Amino acid sequence: MVFRQFVDDDLGCASYLIGDAGAGEAVLVDPAYAIDQYLEAAERERVRIVRVLETHTHADHVSGHGRFALEHGVPVSVHPLAEPEFPFDPLADADEVRVGAVAISVAHTPGHRPEHCAFVVDGSFVLTGDSMFVGDAARPDLAVDAHEGAEGLFHSLRRLTQLPDAYEVFPGHVAGSLCGAAMRPDHSSTIGAEKRTNAALTYDDLETFVGASASVSTPRPPTTARVVALNRGPFVPAAAELRLLTDYRGATVLDVRAPDDHAAGHAAGAISVPLDGGSFATRSGFVLDPDERIVLHASTPEQAERAARGLRAIGFLELAGYVTEIDATERTRPIELRELEHLLENDAVTVLDVREKDERDTGYIPGSVHMPYRLVRACGAGCVENGKPVVTICESGARAGIAASILAAAGVDARPVLHGGIGDWDGHTVAFRRCGSSG
Repeated sequence: MVFRQFVDDDLGCASYLIGDAGAGEAVLVDPAYAIDQYLEAAERERVRIVRVLETHTHADHVSGHGRFALEHGVPVSVHPLAEPEFPFDPLADADEVRVGAVAISVAHTPGHRPEHCAFVVDGSFVLTGDSMFVGDAARPDLAVDAHEGAEGLFHSLRRLTQLPDAYEVFPGHVAGSLCGAAMRPDHSSTIGAEKRTNAALTYDDLETFVGASASVSTPRPPTTARVVALNRGPFVPAAAELRLLTDYRGATVLDVRAPDDHAAGHAAGAISVPLDGGSFATRSGFVLDPDERIVLHASTPEQAERAARGLRAIGFLELAGYVTEIDATERTRPIELRELEHLLENDAVTVLDVREKDERDTGYIPGSVHMPYRLVRACGAGCVENGKPVVTICESGARAGIAASILAAAGVDARPVLHGGIGDWDGHTVAFRRCGSSG
């Protein structure tokens, strides 16, 4: 058997190549939009990809099934409840897909979405898609009412736990995805290990599970509806080649360089979302409008291509191009934590805490204003209205840099804490306990 797991660490997505080397054939499960990696792997394994299997209509990344269909004539299989607008071969519960001597059994496992299916491979392991993760289960609120989705997910998880304990579990998402809050960093597990350690499998009755699972607090990316529409609609072809530009006037400049490089000099109005450091695509999706004209500012053409790949994965398919040289008319002055303490003693700045609500509840700087970084662009200068310089802060500096760049573009004197965050703060903090919480 040929088996290969592919992981997009930035989005936390996993896809799989399954085949029979003797027969020279393979299927691909949940492919990403960037398909070269699969073609190269198939060539190394000396197999031909003959079918794409989708566990469901993805909401967090654009699928590569359209490119395989258009560029290579590969058919696509998905459950009919997905209601796709493209030609497809329907999957049904208990169907068997064969690739050479390898048997793949379909298990309809609704919950995350009504059409969701898991795939049991050769009676030895299971691709659980967006149902069971390593340490957690999928969110049930993206396609239907959260309570309805949670009820379906409860029964689907119970069905998966009936598989032998020795079966390996390969999920559709790993840590870093917004589809689950408590995932462990492992890329695989076993049914037995999940029954012992997975928090979502500790609920014995439906009502308790639904109450816990339906209370989803993880933010829902604004790209969700767009990505679902692209994945359900007509096949999406390859994007146009990314062009080197000399004129970026009238565009939104997305600076994908390191935060310190952005601070040292950037184009007026540029938004800083560093490519390196994790969650680039997710964070970009929260602060950009897919309908605006976007120009990437990168250090090298290779960095620009990597950034474009991340943006295309979440539905930003029509990028204007990239620049490596700009008129660096703007500077940002980062703030060190020790300096911030002195500024607060003199009431010289306003602190904007750009973490999420649950993070802030664990401890925050007294008097600070709260606004998650992903909402700052919509709020603009209205986030803080007292006229003082604004210091943005988060846990590590990454989101603080994004928020400060957005505020600066709106005309605010914004200074990020780029190196460190609330966890490194030596001064007094206040914890917030919400009604109904324990501890």
